[in-house]
Amino acid sequence: MSTTREHSETRLLVPSLIFIALVVAAVASLGAPLITSVATTFHVSLDSAQWTLTIALLSGAVATPVLGRFGAGPHRRATILVTLVVVVAGSALTVLPLPFAWLLVGRAAQGIGLGLTALMMGVARDHLPEERSAPTIALVSVVSIMGIGVGYPLAGLLTEFGGVRAAYGLGLFVTVIALLAAWRSVPTAPEGRSAHVDIAGALLLSGGLFLVLFLVGQKSLWSEHFTVAVVLAVVAVLLLCVWTVSGLRGKAPLVDLRALRHPAVAGANLAMFVGAIGMYILLTLITRYAQTPHSAGYGFGITTFVAGLVLIPFSVLGFIAGKLTPPMLKRIDAPLLLAGSAVVIGGGFILFAAARSNLTELFLAMSVLGFGVGSFSAAMPGVILAVTPKSETSSAMSFNYVVRSVGYSLGSAIGGLVLAAGTDTGRIFPNDSAYTTAAWVGLVAMAITTAASLVLARQRSPEAEPTVSPAGEPSPSRSNQ
Repeated sequence: MSTTREHSETRLLVPSLIFIALVVAAVASLGAPLITSVATTFHVSLDSAQWTLTIALLSGAVATPVLGRFGAGPHRRATILVTLVVVVAGSALTVLPLPFAWLLVGRAAQGIGLGLTALMMGVARDHLPEERSAPTIALVSVVSIMGIGVGYPLAGLLTEFGGVRAAYGLGLFVTVIALLAAWRSVPTAPEGRSAHVDIAGALLLSGGLFLVLFLVGQKSLWSEHFTVAVVLAVVAVLLLCVWTVSGLRGKAPLVDLRALRHPAVAGANLAMFVGAIGMYILLTLITRYAQTPHSAGYGFGITTFVAGLVLIPFSVLGFIAGKLTPPMLKRIDAPLLLAGSAVVIGGGFILFAAARSNLTELFLAMSVLGFGVGSFSAAMPGVILAVTPKSETSSAMSFNYVVRSVGYSLGSAIGGLVLAAGTDTGRIFPNDSAYTTAAWVGLVAMAITTAASLVLARQRSPEAEPTVSPAGEPSPSRSNQ
């Protein structure tokens, strides 16, 4: 009887973990397709409306390492449930007829949910059989990105028929379901875990990350208030330096920096950082190009809803790649698969640069991007977790997702700067050639990602002896073992 109940709980756990990761990613991304509608509904500028996306990404990046450390301790279940309660409360604020400032508070609360993805991986690694934990972790990693493609078209459709509140109402509905799923299925953490959280380290890292992402996202600050931007950049560097020193000297740091120096972890984080820059450049290029009106001399002038449909191939092919990756990892070492995925994404850049005269070609480029991103995301945890003890799963993957967030922000900024440089004086939209230039810049980023992954693959050989983790757990040399 006990075995039957445990088997039933395990069956419920896997879809719950994947659903929660999908929901928090989709809800956090709701800001992007709704920016214009928010500006109209709340009578604010587009720059102000842009903060409905920016503040969610900022709060997510800041909360991720903190939640990762809480998730590594004995209070992981409580951390997950409390975080989802915060997300539900934030979702309610986005639906209620309140002023714009309250909408931003709600979006910040929704963004905190992005920190749950790494905790879902920790739960899977602790409570699922070894043969099921690896593919589940891979899928959790994939849906944390593919959620963008789910949220965009639904948000666009609901906005066209019911307004911006209807789109945010969808977010409230699915987050309530996610909370119920977590309450029903997420087990408590194994006994013997440390409960210590480095509060000072959390404040230092959060402050530094917030300033970095803020400065990357606010390009006008550099042009209009250069001195202020430089001062904030110096403060960010100082905060992160102090956090690094304290982390290396502390006994229970927020992030185990010594573990991050392991060649596999350092190489994986480098590949994620540069790869995320390239991935986000292409994602934004395709969606922006598709929505550019015909009057610009190119583009298709499609609506928010149709632009969201362009992302469906991204999600579908990404999910397929995520399902195919775990079996492939039994034959191909994870770093080599990262390199191959980067090459695929590079192919998407080439397609976009060479052929974008109709929507079919954009759908094809988005499909290639989705497949590459799905495979890359599914292979990444295997590289890091192969040398990480179970007790540090959430913390290690949390840092990897912080690296990804910073990379995404830089990718968005770099793509925007290239397009801005290609915009003639007095014109609203950039020249068509600016998109080609941005595509080549993104291709360079993917070439660097490929090279970093190949170097990492050379450092890892199947014959290498297992690495002994800080917790005394032997970590296999290959990610699939």
